[in-house]
Amino acid sequence: MRLTKKVFLDLAIYMSSFGLLIGIVFPFFMLVMGIPGAYVMTVPFFLSCIVAGVVVGTINILLAKTVVGKRIGLLANKMQFIVGKLNDAKSLSDLEDCDSQECQIPVDSTDELGESAQAYNTLLQALSNSIASEAAVRSFNSLLSSQLELEILAKNAVERILHYLDADAGAVIIERGGEFEVIYSYGVKNPAEIVANENLWKLFESSATQRTVFDGKLTIDCTLLSFRPDEVLTLPIVYKNVPIGLLLVASRIKLADRALQTLEMFNQSFSFALNNAITYDQLQKLAANDPLTGLYNRRFGMTRLTEEFSRSVRTHLPLGLLIFDIDHFKKVNDTYGHTMGDKVLVNLSKITAMAARKGDLTIRYGGEEFIVILPGADKKDCAYIAERLRHMVEESIIQMGDIQIRVTISIGVAAYPEYNVESEHALIKAADKALYMAKDQGRNMVVFA
Repeated sequence: MRLTKKVFLDLAIYMSSFGLLIGIVFPFFMLVMGIPGAYVMTVPFFLSCIVAGVVVGTINILLAKTVVGKRIGLLANKMQFIVGKLNDAKSLSDLEDCDSQECQIPVDSTDELGESAQAYNTLLQALSNSIASEAAVRSFNSLLSSQLELEILAKNAVERILHYLDADAGAVIIERGGEFEVIYSYGVKNPAEIVANENLWKLFESSATQRTVFDGKLTIDCTLLSFRPDEVLTLPIVYKNVPIGLLLVASRIKLADRALQTLEMFNQSFSFALNNAITYDQLQKLAANDPLTGLYNRRFGMTRLTEEFSRSVRTHLPLGLLIFDIDHFKKVNDTYGHTMGDKVLVNLSKITAMAARKGDLTIRYGGEEFIVILPGADKKDCAYIAERLRHMVEESIIQMGDIQIRVTISIGVAAYPEYNVESEHALIKAADKALYMAKDQGRNMVVFA
């Protein structure tokens, strides 16, 4: 029964009262034990017993407060210390180290006080783990939020996840057009072989995490990894209940359950960022075309030229390049307006598509300047296509209302390897130089580098 709002004050009242009661009862107890009343039934003896009872009660209170109160006070002080750190912390990352000795309570008994201290330390450890996980997720989100490039995003995510888990290998796989594609991998010998595993589709469609642990009794001859893992983890990457890819992790050591819980939070954030990156990548591909002419734009076209030049060098097949522009195009714009100028550009793009072969690539290089990439075309092939294009443009009539105009083009040609260069940029430079020679020699002609 509580008398006051302080436990130790209640304890003092009860112990003092109990000591007083013992002091009063003790003389009668002595009579029962056969002690003569002349010795015990006196005022001094009664007072002595009462004082002794009160003193014993007081000593018990002091001992309880010293032994028990000290432990409870330590627990209270530690709790206040944690509260202070929580209030003063600018971010939860400031509390990551709060499982150290300055925050914990030593467990030196097996009674209720020891159990309380152990429970406190366990709670503190859980808080510290939660804070560390939260800080890791915040850092991971910050890393992902600054990147939209698909390959770089996957690289950053895999490297951060492997570092957090202390794992050794990982990969990000996405699904495109009914096929898997490895966007980034680390510690994998041959990433292309991963997508050949038919089990990936089962994991992808089920959206279930697959955790395979090798307990040491089973060893595997891993042809994809440079080490023998103790655990392989496959996590589906799901955005709005739709699977978009898979995250693979392999480790030499068994992954901790707490780390896997954090990994699930990583994966939730990664799914959102990966979906944005895939969407951005798709938009980038849609942006490969020039909006006016429908031809490849310069950015995408230069990427394709790099690919074609590398293929030509590797396979020892020829590669032709035409670079041309419209003669006196500024005069067309100044005389008839930019609407007519746009019509001329659109017409030229259509003629170029008809003059070029199937598989040739036409690029709007800038303004009224165009490039045609001719894979497998030698100097003779380039000459034929360039002259055909020039004649078709010269004979074409562009009409808008009552206005009819004709334009001509000048073409510079460079053919590899007949014109030996070391890069696609040098090939463009050679063709461009030939174009300026055509301009200087009177326009409406084809000049070879």
